[in-house]
Amino acid sequence: MTNSTLKAPAPAAVQPPARKPSNGSGKKLLTSTWLIVVVVAIWWFASANSTNFFIPSLQEILESLVRDLGNGVILGGALYSLTNLFVGLAIAAVLGIGGGLLFGELHWLRRIFDPIIHFFRSVPQAALVPMIIGVFGMGQGPKMGTIAFACMWPILLNTIDGVLGVEPTIRKFSKVYRIPRMLHFRRVVLPAALPQIMAGVRVALPIGITVMVVSEMFASIEGLGFFILNSSATFKVPETWAGALLVGVIGYLISILFVFVEKRVLRWYHASGAQ
Repeated sequence: MTNSTLKAPAPAAVQPPARKPSNGSGKKLLTSTWLIVVVVAIWWFASANSTNFFIPSLQEILESLVRDLGNGVILGGALYSLTNLFVGLAIAAVLGIGGGLLFGELHWLRRIFDPIIHFFRSVPQAALVPMIIGVFGMGQGPKMGTIAFACMWPILLNTIDGVLGVEPTIRKFSKVYRIPRMLHFRRVVLPAALPQIMAGVRVALPIGITVMVVSEMFASIEGLGFFILNSSATFKVPETWAGALLVGVIGYLISILFVFVEKRVLRWYHASGAQ
């Protein structure tokens, strides 16, 4: 009788647990939109039988908005306004970030300009719109310059704070290894200050939208601000509400887009905070 070699049974293959369908994105969408839906529903039904001339029903407002978007009356003004806004923001970002890096690194320069910076940032920006347009004219350039002037201050101040918040140890390493000045700015100071810079741009966005509308209400024949003012002056109340509503929707969409861009740009920052 031969001895048979006993073999241990092969372990059964472990099957990974079935993944449950994730509904996290659906919950996030529901959390961020349910209040908007509720407010729109309340507004719709509360204003349905409105007899007040200055408070039309939401249905009338939306009908005016869809009609004027279709015939191009609002669409052309919206493109004109958004061009002013984005060009003004771009100029403000270049000046604010560049100036913030210089003022943050050069303490003597910051001490000289500090009173001037705080003076101009304390002036109501909308109050300067008629003076700037009166001096430089009613073209598109002065409107872009007005938006840039208004948006520059939060970006500048947040950039300065970000530069001042760079760890002293990192600065010492940069000096020890004799990193060139421009490389130090680009690879050390700018990334460290970037979260504060993005916060400054986020603060500047609603300021820019406000100044965009106000600047188009003075000596202008184009833009959403002109559309709102002209509709109000000719007692086209639904159109006035439609223009104001469109400005709010545009501002909301721009904020969502900015959050998306910010998460991509600061991916490393959010990842380090989550650990």
